[in-house]
Amino acid sequence: MNPYVLATLLSSLGLGTTLTFASSHWLLAWMGLEINTLAIIPLMTQHHHPRAVEAATKYFLTQATAAALILFASTTNTWLTGTWYINDMSNSFAITMIIAALALKIGLAPMHFWMPEVMQGLDLLTGLILSTWQKLAPFALLVQVAPAIDPLLLTAFGLASTLVGGWGGLNQTQLRKILAYSSIAHMGWMVIILQYAPHLTLLALLTYIFMTSAAFLTLKSMSATKIGALATTWSKNPVLVTTAALVLLSLGGLPPLTGFMPKLLVLQELAKQNLPLTATIMALAALLSLYFYLRLCYAMTLTIAPNTLNSMTPWRAQVAQISLPLALSTTMALGLLPMAPTILTLIS
Repeated sequence: MNPYVLATLLSSLGLGTTLTFASSHWLLAWMGLEINTLAIIPLMTQHHHPRAVEAATKYFLTQATAAALILFASTTNTWLTGTWYINDMSNSFAITMIIAALALKIGLAPMHFWMPEVMQGLDLLTGLILSTWQKLAPFALLVQVAPAIDPLLLTAFGLASTLVGGWGGLNQTQLRKILAYSSIAHMGWMVIILQYAPHLTLLALLTYIFMTSAAFLTLKSMSATKIGALATTWSKNPVLVTTAALVLLSLGGLPPLTGFMPKLLVLQELAKQNLPLTATIMALAALLSLYFYLRLCYAMTLTIAPNTLNSMTPWRAQVAQISLPLALSTTMALGLLPMAPTILTLIS
Protein backbone atom coordinates (compact mmCIF):
# COMPACT_ATOMS: atom_id res chain seq x y z
CA MET A 1 0.00 0.00 0.00
CA ASN A 2 1.16 3.53 -0.81
CA PRO A 3 2.74 4.99 2.39
CA TYR A 4 0.81 8.28 2.00
CA VAL A 5 -2.49 6.40 1.73
CA LEU A 6 -1.52 4.24 4.72
CA ALA A 7 -0.62 7.33 6.77
CA THR A 8 -3.97 8.95 5.85
CA LEU A 9 -5.93 5.84 6.86
CA LEU A 10 -4.06 5.41 10.16
CA SER A 11 -4.48 9.09 11.04
CA SER A 12 -8.21 8.76 10.19
CA LEU A 13 -8.42 5.82 12.60
CA GLY A 14 -6.84 8.01 15.27
CA LEU A 15 -9.12 10.93 14.43
CA GLY A 16 -12.30 8.83 14.61
CA THR A 17 -11.44 7.38 18.01
CA THR A 18 -10.31 10.76 19.39
CA LEU A 19 -13.51 12.41 18.15
CA THR A 20 -15.64 9.82 19.95
CA PHE A 21 -13.51 10.14 23.10
CA ALA A 22 -13.85 13.92 23.17
CA SER A 23 -17.55 14.23 22.34
CA SER A 24 -20.45 14.60 24.74
CA HIS A 25 -22.91 14.89 21.81
CA TRP A 26 -24.37 11.81 20.14
CA LEU A 27 -23.95 13.10 16.58
CA LEU A 28 -20.25 13.80 17.03
CA ALA A 29 -19.72 10.40 18.67
CA TRP A 30 -21.55 8.73 15.78
CA MET A 31 -19.37 10.59 13.27
CA GLY A 32 -16.23 9.36 15.07
CA LEU A 33 -17.46 5.75 14.88
CA GLU A 34 -18.21 6.14 11.16
CA ILE A 35 -14.77 7.61 10.41
CA ASN A 36 -13.26 4.66 12.27
CA THR A 37 -15.23 2.12 10.26
CA LEU A 38 -14.52 3.73 6.89
CA ALA A 39 -10.79 4.09 7.63
CA ILE A 40 -10.18 0.42 8.45
CA ILE A 41 -12.01 -1.07 5.44
CA PRO A 42 -9.24 -0.20 2.88
CA LEU A 43 -6.72 -1.70 5.35
CA MET A 44 -8.79 -4.91 5.40
CA THR A 45 -8.91 -5.19 1.60
CA GLN A 46 -5.30 -4.18 0.87
CA HIS A 47 -4.30 -7.75 -0.15
CA HIS A 48 -7.11 -8.08 -2.75
CA HIS A 49 -7.91 -11.62 -1.65
CA PRO A 50 -11.52 -12.90 -1.86
CA ARG A 51 -11.44 -13.78 1.86
CA ALA A 52 -10.29 -10.25 2.72
CA VAL A 53 -13.03 -8.68 0.59
CA GLU A 54 -15.61 -10.98 2.21
CA ALA A 55 -14.35 -10.07 5.69
CA ALA A 56 -14.45 -6.34 4.89
CA THR A 57 -18.01 -6.66 3.53
CA LYS A 58 -19.21 -8.50 6.64
CA TYR A 59 -17.49 -5.96 8.88
CA PHE A 60 -18.99 -3.02 7.00
CA LEU A 61 -22.52 -4.44 7.15
CA THR A 62 -22.38 -5.17 10.91
CA GLN A 63 -20.79 -1.82 11.76
CA ALA A 64 -23.25 0.08 9.54
CA THR A 65 -26.15 -1.71 11.25
CA ALA A 66 -24.77 -0.79 14.68
CA ALA A 67 -24.18 2.85 13.61
CA ALA A 68 -27.73 3.10 12.25
CA LEU A 69 -29.09 1.74 15.54
CA ILE A 70 -27.03 4.28 17.52
CA LEU A 71 -28.31 7.13 15.34
CA PHE A 72 -31.90 5.94 15.64
CA ALA A 73 -31.67 5.46 19.42
CA SER A 74 -30.00 8.84 20.04
CA THR A 75 -32.54 10.60 17.80
CA THR A 76 -35.39 8.87 19.68
CA ASN A 77 -33.90 9.92 23.01
CA THR A 78 -33.51 13.51 21.77
CA TRP A 79 -37.07 13.57 20.46
CA LEU A 80 -38.41 12.46 23.86
CA THR A 81 -36.07 14.35 26.20
CA GLY A 82 -34.91 17.34 24.15
CA THR A 83 -31.16 16.77 24.68
CA TRP A 84 -28.32 15.23 22.61
CA TYR A 85 -26.01 14.70 25.60
CA ILE A 86 -24.55 11.20 25.94
CA ASN A 87 -24.72 11.35 29.75
CA ASP A 88 -28.42 12.26 29.68
CA MET A 89 -30.03 9.01 28.50
CA SER A 90 -33.35 8.67 30.29
CA ASN A 91 -35.50 6.71 27.83
CA SER A 92 -35.27 2.96 28.53
CA PHE A 93 -36.08 1.95 24.92
CA ALA A 94 -33.29 4.19 23.55
CA ILE A 95 -30.82 2.91 26.17
CA THR A 96 -31.56 -0.73 25.29
CA MET A 97 -31.02 0.00 21.58
CA ILE A 98 -27.76 1.83 22.30
CA ILE A 99 -26.44 -1.09 24.36
CA ALA A 100 -27.41 -3.58 21.64
CA ALA A 101 -25.63 -1.45 19.03
CA LEU A 102 -22.45 -1.03 21.11
CA ALA A 103 -22.45 -4.77 21.90
CA LEU A 104 -22.63 -5.44 18.15
CA LYS A 105 -19.76 -3.01 17.55
CA ILE A 106 -17.35 -4.61 20.02
CA GLY A 107 -18.50 -8.20 19.45
CA LEU A 108 -20.21 -9.09 22.75
CA ALA A 109 -22.20 -12.34 22.79
CA PRO A 110 -24.85 -12.94 21.49
CA MET A 111 -23.92 -10.32 18.82
CA HIS A 112 -20.49 -11.85 18.28
CA PHE A 113 -21.03 -14.00 15.18
CA TRP A 114 -19.28 -11.61 12.78
CA MET A 115 -16.06 -11.39 14.81
CA PRO A 116 -14.37 -14.79 14.15
CA GLU A 117 -15.41 -14.75 10.48
CA VAL A 118 -14.07 -11.25 9.88
CA MET A 119 -10.85 -11.95 11.79
CA GLN A 120 -10.20 -15.10 9.75
CA GLY A 121 -10.17 -13.10 6.50
CA LEU A 122 -7.63 -10.50 7.67
CA ASP A 123 -3.86 -10.46 7.93
CA LEU A 124 -2.43 -10.44 11.45
CA LEU A 125 -1.63 -6.71 11.70
CA THR A 126 -5.11 -5.62 10.56
CA GLY A 127 -6.55 -8.23 12.93
CA LEU A 128 -4.54 -6.61 15.71
CA ILE A 129 -6.06 -3.19 14.92
CA LEU A 130 -9.55 -4.73 14.84
CA SER A 131 -9.02 -6.49 18.20
CA THR A 132 -7.56 -3.52 20.06
CA TRP A 133 -7.90 -0.01 18.61
CA GLN A 134 -11.39 -0.55 17.16
CA LYS A 135 -12.73 -1.47 20.62
CA LEU A 136 -11.74 1.84 22.23
CA ALA A 137 -14.36 4.22 20.80
CA PRO A 138 -17.41 1.98 21.47
CA PHE A 139 -16.06 1.28 24.97
CA ALA A 140 -15.79 5.01 25.68
CA LEU A 141 -19.51 5.36 24.85
CA LEU A 142 -20.37 2.25 26.88
CA VAL A 143 -18.62 3.68 29.95
CA GLN A 144 -20.55 6.97 29.59
CA VAL A 145 -24.00 5.37 29.30
CA ALA A 146 -23.30 2.57 31.85
CA PRO A 147 -24.96 4.31 34.86
CA ALA A 148 -28.31 4.30 33.05
CA ILE A 149 -28.19 0.60 32.09
CA ASP A 150 -29.95 -2.21 33.93
CA PRO A 151 -27.17 -4.14 35.78
CA LEU A 152 -28.83 -7.44 34.89
CA LEU A 153 -28.38 -6.70 31.17
CA LEU A 154 -24.66 -6.03 31.53
CA THR A 155 -24.24 -9.14 33.69
CA ALA A 156 -26.03 -11.24 31.05
CA PHE A 157 -23.78 -9.82 28.30
CA GLY A 158 -20.67 -10.47 30.41
CA LEU A 159 -21.55 -14.05 31.32
CA ALA A 160 -22.66 -14.92 27.77
CA SER A 161 -19.46 -13.46 26.29
CA THR A 162 -17.08 -15.30 28.63
CA LEU A 163 -18.91 -18.60 28.09
CA VAL A 164 -19.19 -18.20 24.30
CA GLY A 165 -15.57 -17.02 24.06
CA GLY A 166 -14.46 -20.10 26.01
CA TRP A 167 -16.62 -22.68 24.24
CA GLY A 168 -16.11 -21.21 20.76
CA GLY A 169 -12.33 -21.39 20.87
CA LEU A 170 -12.10 -25.02 21.99
CA ASN A 171 -12.53 -26.62 18.57
CA GLN A 172 -10.58 -24.14 16.44
CA THR A 173 -7.37 -24.80 14.52
CA GLN A 174 -7.03 -21.30 13.03
CA LEU A 175 -5.07 -18.94 15.27
CA ARG A 176 -6.95 -15.82 14.18
CA LYS A 177 -10.30 -17.40 15.10
CA ILE A 178 -8.87 -18.48 18.47
CA LEU A 179 -7.76 -14.90 19.13
CA ALA A 180 -11.20 -13.64 18.05
CA TYR A 181 -12.90 -15.90 20.62
CA SER A 182 -10.29 -14.81 23.16
CA SER A 183 -11.30 -11.20 22.43
CA ILE A 184 -15.00 -12.02 22.97
CA ALA A 185 -14.22 -13.65 26.33
CA HIS A 186 -12.11 -10.69 27.50
CA MET A 187 -14.85 -8.24 26.50
CA GLY A 188 -17.18 -10.18 28.81
CA TRP A 189 -14.77 -9.66 31.74
CA MET A 190 -14.70 -5.92 31.07
CA VAL A 191 -18.46 -5.47 30.66
CA ILE A 192 -19.54 -7.46 33.73
CA ILE A 193 -17.71 -5.12 36.13
CA LEU A 194 -18.50 -1.89 34.26
CA GLN A 195 -21.23 -0.61 36.58
CA TYR A 196 -19.60 -1.62 39.85
CA ALA A 197 -15.99 -0.51 39.19
CA PRO A 198 -15.36 1.34 35.89
CA HIS A 199 -11.67 1.73 36.75
CA LEU A 200 -11.33 -2.09 36.71
CA THR A 201 -12.88 -2.12 33.23
CA LEU A 202 -10.19 0.34 32.14
CA LEU A 203 -7.49 -1.81 33.74
CA ALA A 204 -8.81 -4.97 32.06
CA LEU A 205 -8.95 -3.17 28.69
CA LEU A 206 -5.35 -1.92 28.97
CA THR A 207 -3.95 -5.30 29.99
CA TYR A 208 -5.99 -6.98 27.23
CA ILE A 209 -4.48 -4.58 24.65
CA PHE A 210 -0.92 -5.33 25.84
CA MET A 211 -1.44 -9.11 25.84
CA THR A 212 -3.27 -9.24 22.50
CA SER A 213 -0.68 -6.98 20.85
CA ALA A 214 2.10 -9.27 22.08
CA ALA A 215 0.23 -12.37 20.81
CA PHE A 216 -0.50 -10.94 17.34
CA LEU A 217 3.01 -9.51 16.85
CA THR A 218 4.58 -12.81 17.93
CA LEU A 219 2.45 -14.78 15.46
CA LYS A 220 3.32 -12.23 12.77
CA SER A 221 7.04 -12.70 13.35
CA MET A 222 6.52 -16.50 13.24
CA SER A 223 4.32 -16.20 10.10
CA ALA A 224 1.92 -18.65 11.74
CA THR A 225 -1.85 -18.71 11.10
CA LYS A 226 -2.69 -22.33 12.05
CA ILE A 227 -1.92 -24.46 15.10
CA GLY A 228 0.01 -26.91 12.90
CA ALA A 229 2.44 -24.16 11.88
CA LEU A 230 3.41 -23.63 15.53
CA ALA A 231 5.05 -27.07 15.71
CA THR A 232 8.00 -25.94 13.57
CA THR A 233 8.66 -22.71 15.47
CA TRP A 234 10.73 -24.05 18.37
CA SER A 235 13.68 -25.03 16.19
CA LYS A 236 13.64 -21.60 14.49
CA ASN A 237 13.48 -19.29 17.51
CA PRO A 238 13.31 -20.92 20.97
CA VAL A 239 13.44 -17.62 22.90
CA LEU A 240 10.50 -16.13 20.96
CA VAL A 241 8.48 -19.33 21.42
CA THR A 242 9.15 -19.29 25.18
CA THR A 243 7.90 -15.71 25.53
CA ALA A 244 4.94 -16.50 23.22
CA ALA A 245 3.89 -19.39 25.48
CA LEU A 246 4.10 -17.09 28.53
CA VAL A 247 2.02 -14.42 26.73
CA LEU A 248 -0.67 -17.02 25.99
CA LEU A 249 -0.68 -18.13 29.63
CA SER A 250 -0.99 -14.46 30.60
CA LEU A 251 -4.04 -14.19 28.31
CA GLY A 252 -5.42 -17.21 30.16
CA GLY A 253 -4.97 -15.35 33.47
CA LEU A 254 -2.34 -17.44 35.22
CA PRO A 255 -0.24 -15.92 38.04
CA PRO A 256 2.39 -14.47 38.27
CA LEU A 257 1.72 -12.93 34.84
CA THR A 258 -0.06 -9.64 34.00
CA GLY A 259 -3.30 -11.32 32.89
CA PHE A 260 -3.94 -12.57 36.44
CA MET A 261 -4.29 -9.02 37.80
CA PRO A 262 -7.60 -7.91 36.14
CA LYS A 263 -9.23 -11.33 36.65
CA LEU A 264 -8.38 -11.39 40.35
CA LEU A 265 -9.61 -7.83 40.89
CA VAL A 266 -12.84 -8.40 38.92
CA LEU A 267 -13.64 -11.56 40.91
CA GLN A 268 -12.83 -9.74 44.16
CA GLU A 269 -15.16 -6.86 43.22
CA LEU A 270 -17.98 -9.25 42.24
CA ALA A 271 -17.63 -10.96 45.63
CA LYS A 272 -17.78 -7.55 47.35
CA GLN A 273 -21.02 -6.77 45.46
CA ASN A 274 -22.62 -9.98 46.86
CA LEU A 275 -22.51 -11.76 43.51
CA PRO A 276 -20.70 -15.01 44.43
CA LEU A 277 -22.55 -17.13 41.84
CA THR A 278 -21.62 -14.73 39.02
CA ALA A 279 -17.99 -14.71 40.19
CA THR A 280 -17.94 -18.54 40.26
CA ILE A 281 -19.36 -18.83 36.74
CA MET A 282 -16.83 -16.27 35.45
CA ALA A 283 -13.93 -18.16 37.07
CA LEU A 284 -15.11 -21.48 35.58
CA ALA A 285 -15.59 -19.86 32.15
CA ALA A 286 -11.98 -18.63 32.33
CA LEU A 287 -10.90 -22.29 32.53
CA LEU A 288 -12.45 -22.92 29.12
CA SER A 289 -10.31 -20.16 27.60
CA LEU A 290 -7.26 -21.42 29.47
CA TYR A 291 -7.67 -24.83 27.83
CA PHE A 292 -7.20 -23.54 24.29
CA TYR A 293 -4.30 -21.31 25.33
CA LEU A 294 -2.65 -24.42 26.81
CA ARG A 295 -3.33 -26.22 23.51
CA LEU A 296 -1.35 -23.53 21.69
CA CYS A 297 1.46 -23.71 24.26
CA TYR A 298 1.56 -27.50 23.85
CA ALA A 299 1.75 -27.21 20.06
CA MET A 300 4.57 -24.66 20.30
CA THR A 301 6.78 -26.12 22.99
CA LEU A 302 6.05 -29.85 23.37
CA THR A 303 5.61 -31.05 19.79
CA ILE A 304 8.09 -31.27 16.95
CA ALA A 305 6.92 -31.43 13.33
CA PRO A 306 8.00 -34.49 11.27
CA ASN A 307 11.38 -34.22 9.49
CA THR A 308 12.37 -31.01 11.21
CA LEU A 309 15.93 -30.72 12.47
CA ASN A 310 15.94 -29.83 16.14
CA SER A 311 18.60 -27.19 15.68
CA MET A 312 18.94 -23.60 14.56
CA THR A 313 19.10 -23.22 10.80
CA PRO A 314 21.38 -20.27 10.06
CA TRP A 315 20.46 -19.97 6.37
CA ARG A 316 16.84 -19.14 7.09
CA ALA A 317 15.84 -15.65 5.94
CA GLN A 318 15.57 -13.02 8.66
CA VAL A 319 12.11 -11.63 9.37
CA ALA A 320 11.93 -7.97 8.35
CA GLN A 321 9.82 -6.78 11.29
CA ILE A 322 10.51 -4.03 13.80
CA SER A 323 11.05 -5.83 17.11
CA LEU A 324 10.58 -2.90 19.52
CA PRO A 325 6.72 -3.01 19.62
CA LEU A 326 6.87 -6.78 20.17
CA ALA A 327 9.46 -6.41 22.96
CA LEU A 328 7.47 -3.65 24.71
CA SER A 329 4.09 -5.39 24.49
CA THR A 330 5.61 -8.72 25.63
CA THR A 331 7.24 -7.03 28.64
CA MET A 332 3.91 -5.41 29.57
CA ALA A 333 2.03 -8.69 29.04
CA LEU A 334 4.36 -10.60 31.38
CA GLY A 335 5.60 -8.30 34.11
CA LEU A 336 2.95 -5.86 35.36
CA LEU A 337 1.54 -7.96 38.23
CA PRO A 338 4.04 -6.71 40.87
CA MET A 339 2.98 -3.14 39.99
CA ALA A 340 -0.73 -3.84 40.59
CA PRO A 341 -1.09 -1.60 43.69
CA THR A 342 0.58 1.32 41.89
CA ILE A 343 -1.56 0.86 38.78
CA LEU A 344 -4.74 0.68 40.89
CA THR A 345 -3.79 3.88 42.68
CA LEU A 346 -3.21 5.66 39.37
CA ILE A 347 -6.49 4.64 37.68
CA SER A 348 -8.93 4.70 40.61
